[in-house]
Amino acid sequence: MTRELIVLGTASQVPTRQRSHNAYLLRFDEYGVLFDPGEGAQRQMLLAGMPASAVDRICLTHFHGDHCLGLPGVIQRLSLDGVEHPVPVHFPATGAAYFERLRHASSFVDHAPVEAAPIEADGLIGTLPFGSLYAQRLHHSVDSFGYRLVEPDGRRMLPDRLAAAGIYGAAIGRLQRDGGPLLDQVSEVRPGQIVAFVMDTGLCPAAVELAADADLLVIEATFLSTETELAAISGHLTAAQAGWIAAEAGVRKLVLTHFSQRYTEPRAFAEEAAQAFSGEIVVAEDLMRIPLPPRR
Repeated sequence: MTRELIVLGTASQVPTRQRSHNAYLLRFDEYGVLFDPGEGAQRQMLLAGMPASAVDRICLTHFHGDHCLGLPGVIQRLSLDGVEHPVPVHFPATGAAYFERLRHASSFVDHAPVEAAPIEADGLIGTLPFGSLYAQRLHHSVDSFGYRLVEPDGRRMLPDRLAAAGIYGAAIGRLQRDGGPLLDQVSEVRPGQIVAFVMDTGLCPAAVELAADADLLVIEATFLSTETELAAISGHLTAAQAGWIAAEAGVRKLVLTHFSQRYTEPRAFAEEAAQAFSGEIVVAEDLMRIPLPPRR
């Protein structure tokens, strides 16, 4: 099974020669969640070797163009390729008119199995094969939601304790199915994995709450600290603020993305975030594949 983030694009507002509009495909075992398909997302999926059938769900944080203008192409590709499984699309309910325009942006033979799933409020918005999907409102110039995917805790069997208890073979499977006090004695909790996706937002408590104990946090870092005032005015984060959020939330791996076109040297983003966050930091690049950290 593969658990990784495929970075399809990393540019904010406008693409550059090196960066496509932001878009991200999270592969969680055999399930694929496409986040914020900006312009060019369909082509970036092709370059990444990902077919339309790899998309099982789409999550839009908000309706600024760099986060949604790739949606028509993705939907039409779902139809062209004959994808049959349902593909829910989550988006802020206040942007329903924008979704409808994007959903039917041009004439095509429409067989796309898309299901509109508008978000009205914070909380649980979907049940996935591997766990639960939550949304929480962020602080931006238009309605914007962040996402949090939570895999429930499982159990890890301990071979030495199983052997001491005389439990072997098929008996292990029966014990896992039936549970009971003995299971607690021969196993331990295996924490489920958590992925958080925080795009356009100013500094706010919701960003920390979404990222709490995340194994992987994908977060915007539009500006460096030289533009802290501009970040506050426009409802965005600096790399330093993204690092602070990750530290406060107890994140394991931090992925910085959504960079302003004014910056060409990515090293400074990692250096700023590292002032607050001591964990692993990845400065995203187009078509990068970022594995989730190993299970705890």
